[in-house]
Amino acid sequence: MLSRDVLEAELDLLQPAELSFDAGQWVSVPFGPKNVRAYSIASTPRSSRRITLCADVAPGGIGSAWFRGLGVGQTVEFKAPFGGFVFRRDDPRRPLFVAEEIGIVPIRAMLTDLDEAGFDLHGTLVYWGRDPSWLPYHEEFLALAQRRAGFAYHPIVPSASIADLTAAVTALAWDTRDLVAYVSGGGAMIDAVREVLMAKGLDRKSVRWEKFW
Repeated sequence: MLSRDVLEAELDLLQPAELSFDAGQWVSVPFGPKNVRAYSIASTPRSSRRITLCADVAPGGIGSAWFRGLGVGQTVEFKAPFGGFVFRRDDPRRPLFVAEEIGIVPIRAMLTDLDEAGFDLHGTLVYWGRDPSWLPYHEEFLALAQRRAGFAYHPIVPSASIADLTAAVTALAWDTRDLVAYVSGGGAMIDAVREVLMAKGLDRKSVRWEKFW
């Protein structure tokens, strides 16, 4: 339990014994012929024999109940990997990461992967949540900012307004000429951040996003 409503689950791979994926991708868990749930992989591709999933179980639906009920030794069937929300290492532009609550999971995987690989990370993370319990991995990002001089971390909490987030993004995106954005969270937040960045001159295709709800 990362908090009351944010849980992690570690899955040991059995068949196949390893999973090849890119940081930022997700798995699909079936709950019937036409009912599936997607869970982002919180771990990095270096852990190919064991993957970590992270989920917000507050909604209380079928997926939340299943995730809460996971136990040691339980068999889990899923399809993977899916998703194109991945970091492009050959892109020379400065990355701006913006995440809302559980939307941090794919970005956490990207940043951890880059850190483990010794990648020269020069970027910024803006992380927005309703209260501290909705900022899983906060301590990790504080440590990453201390360890990596080129990485800046800006948590925004407590906050009930997207305006606080967009104000921070506006201030940090002072020059969009060499910027690329990775935005992950709710649709309203993604739209608001995208509008702010485009108003500052960033091309629409330079805002990459992953919608959680």
